[in-house]
Amino acid sequence: MSGCATTGGAQPPDVPAEAMLEKARAWQAVAIRGQSTRIQVDAWLHCATLAHDAMASTEPATEAAAGALSTLCSRSFFDVAAQGGPINVTAGMASLGGAAVRVEFRGLPDSLGKSIYIEPADQVPMDTLGGVHYRHAGFGVPLVAFALPCSDRPICRHYPPEGIFRPATMWVEASTRAEPHDGAPVLVLQNPVLQPSHAVGAASYELADDVSAPYAQLLERTSLKRLAWWGLIGGAEVGKRSGLFMLDDYDPDKTPIIMIHGVAGSPVIWARLSNAIMGDPELHRRYQIWHVVYQSNAPLLVERYRVQRYIDKAWSDIDPDGLAPARQGVVLIGHSMGGVIARLLCAQSTPEVWNAAFTAPFESLHANATDLTTLKGVFQFKPYPGVDEIIFMAAPQRGSPSADGLLGRFVGLLAWRHIEEISGLMRIALQNPGAIQPTLLSMFQTGHISSITSLRPDEPVTLADAKLMPAAGVRYDTIAGVLPGVKPPGDGFVPLSSALLTGSTTTLIVRSNHEVPNRPEAISDVLKILRAHTAASDVASNITP
Repeated sequence: MSGCATTGGAQPPDVPAEAMLEKARAWQAVAIRGQSTRIQVDAWLHCATLAHDAMASTEPATEAAAGALSTLCSRSFFDVAAQGGPINVTAGMASLGGAAVRVEFRGLPDSLGKSIYIEPADQVPMDTLGGVHYRHAGFGVPLVAFALPCSDRPICRHYPPEGIFRPATMWVEASTRAEPHDGAPVLVLQNPVLQPSHAVGAASYELADDVSAPYAQLLERTSLKRLAWWGLIGGAEVGKRSGLFMLDDYDPDKTPIIMIHGVAGSPVIWARLSNAIMGDPELHRRYQIWHVVYQSNAPLLVERYRVQRYIDKAWSDIDPDGLAPARQGVVLIGHSMGGVIARLLCAQSTPEVWNAAFTAPFESLHANATDLTTLKGVFQFKPYPGVDEIIFMAAPQRGSPSADGLLGRFVGLLAWRHIEEISGLMRIALQNPGAIQPTLLSMFQTGHISSITSLRPDEPVTLADAKLMPAAGVRYDTIAGVLPGVKPPGDGFVPLSSALLTGSTTTLIVRSNHEVPNRPEAISDVLKILRAHTAASDVASNITP
């Protein structure tokens, strides 16, 4: 048993599974006693392949023991070959730890490309997800598969620039190829989401998986939380990152959940909620999660205009023909100002909103065509098509007194800088001073108007757009926070009187500061709403002619 030659093909079918399992255990003992890395690598490969063959047993005890040993030996091979770091692999022949193996990708998503890094999922810290870990025991070794984003297709623009992180399950099996020169053991990397089981003979094994670790790894690498605050006061980096980004590979048949963060926020606020949705197999089969990133320094209606363009751009890139079922039944979830943006995305603008800022009709204004086009998009809009559910989380639907406080005023003095749309408004105001409402004229002329100023409860445009409600047929639910001793009652930033919205299908008030999406009760409520949305959609599809 000391030859350490690379394993050959599968064992002959007449070798009893129990005998193969005993051979695997003998190689395990060799690996444990091995005095060199090469001996250990080859011994673990022998152990893994023999135990995998034994998994075809019809005896439950042998079947279970073989599956457990194959998993253990596959993991041990990986650990020795990797020497504590990730491994870079491509499909085909490779040398790992000095041994020749053939790498097979089975059902891995296209977004990963042809060259990926793999590392064990249990080595990824879960701090960014509050320690909540969605994983399932089973056959194989759960891994995180990582690749740099692609650049050769339109959809590449909608993958996080930090990289692509996906779950994979790994094991080693014997080659089934007849050619003597291709009898190297096979390192299998399988997609446990799309292919959650593995058959050996007549036996079927549910795969082990870990859907939280890839997302946690992405969060470990992102700098968005820091950039978001700089973006609020004029830093341009988060603006360069703006757009719509997908946590999963696009599926034309899965319903998008589009999450929109708030002022000085980022998609990091959605970490625990996104993890919970992906960790629920039923919901993850039904929904795909999309995060919006935007620079939260502009007035509310400008931010609405920006977010609409990001969503439009995503649809034009992934579904240029406009025929995907995913375009219908879309769910919006908005936190803080993101909730107000979500409401306005589903609303019809009114003359009252225009009149809050202007004293003359749009057609009478003098300005260059680009500025006028932007102005029209900001103030004249329709409900975004395909949305039928909104979940508001700590959303200041009628503004926030905090925006009028000392900190709000200080940030407001800085936040207006580098806003392209505001520069256009300034040019229009200078060319049409008589067409601007006096209360806003000085703000337009100086550009001292921002997301903060538009959240002041007495700001004229805010008063007007607060009356815009989601279009008929769009359900909405409200989740708000309240802290003991806060006056007026609220989460310390948004009063309950501003967060609660008449007409909500459900309303939940949780004990929380402004970071309501991090509260377990709020997360549970969102999952409940999504299940109800799924049931309602199924009923509607069954009665549609």
